[in-house]
Amino acid sequence: MRRVILSLLALCTAFFATAEGVKAPKIIAGPYIQACGQNEFTVVWQTDCDAVSWVEVAPDDGSHFYNKTREQFFHTIHGRRAIGRWHTVTVTGLEPATVYRYRVLNKAVVFNPKNGRPYYSEGKGSDVYRRQPYRMRTLSDKAQSLSFAIGNDFHDKPELLEQLFSKEIITPKNYDFVLFNGDMVSKLESEERLVQSVIAPAATQFAAEVPLFISRGNHETRGAHAAAFYNYFPTSTQMPYYTISHGNAFIIVLDGGEDKPDNDIEYHDLVRYDDYRNKEAEWLKRVVESPECKSAKVRIVVIHIPPKSSGWHGEAEIARLFVPILNSADIDAMFCGHIHKYRFSEAGDSLYGCNFPIVCNPNRTRMDINVGNDKISYKITNAEAKEITNEISIK
Repeated sequence: MRRVILSLLALCTAFFATAEGVKAPKIIAGPYIQACGQNEFTVVWQTDCDAVSWVEVAPDDGSHFYNKTREQFFHTIHGRRAIGRWHTVTVTGLEPATVYRYRVLNKAVVFNPKNGRPYYSEGKGSDVYRRQPYRMRTLSDKAQSLSFAIGNDFHDKPELLEQLFSKEIITPKNYDFVLFNGDMVSKLESEERLVQSVIAPAATQFAAEVPLFISRGNHETRGAHAAAFYNYFPTSTQMPYYTISHGNAFIIVLDGGEDKPDNDIEYHDLVRYDDYRNKEAEWLKRVVESPECKSAKVRIVVIHIPPKSSGWHGEAEIARLFVPILNSADIDAMFCGHIHKYRFSEAGDSLYGCNFPIVCNPNRTRMDINVGNDKISYKITNAEAKEITNEISIK
């Protein structure tokens, strides 16, 4: 009995010594902005230990961030504060086309194994004392213009991603948002790979202040960690397909799934994309009939895999399911990747069977897109600074 008591005392002493000196968490990835809209945005980041988290927001009114108590938004799940290493906080109640300042904060958490009581570290997060807080701007359908950048098919080349999407290039002044259009990794085997190849370079360069949207490619559907992909990239619909409204444009982001039949040996009996695309098509029918889509002056579609009825299974299914719906929706342009080369197809091109033009962006490039009142212009730049430019007339 004496030995048991001594063991328990040692355990309690060790625990309380640890609890009293709980180490404050460090941010090791992020923050980066997701699911930005006219009245809200979501911030995601990773800490080096389990923690509770929150975001503080202030207007960009010239006052110091410490001028007064700032509104707080918490990471919660069904009413309970979430504890973990990944943090997802949605900030709501904002005004369109408005700049806000924000910072992210965390407290590490440990639990008393005897009674379950939590103990916290001191709060720690992004510095607004010696540095400027992060800034972001909400979207707005009243904006006078739309400028955004697309990247795709980088296949685990973070050094090129950092070069083409550097903080000197991707600034809030020049871009409303960035959209990664698939195959940013070759196979999603682990969280570490996704962080190293995509999240860390994007967050370090631009995504803490310029919103990042994601369109999944077929390579992101592969690997042991593939099912967790959208845990890191929340969307407004909580699905891989969603819409973006800004300026005079309505953008439909679609997910083509895989490029081969579901029973292909490469997928190890783990996919059911035929059923998935059928459900997505039903969602798409509702979207193109929505007032937001019908009233937009410009309608753009983004999808990683281009449609092609005579192509691989994924291409053929996209052509069969999505193209008839889009052909009836006055689409102005579709932007794709996947084929690793530049291709521009005019509306009515027999290759795709679409009554709207399709632009396939090459791999490992940045495509800058500007949407005006009468045209969509784009410029493609690669790592050697070679450029391709073109314009699409708006219907």
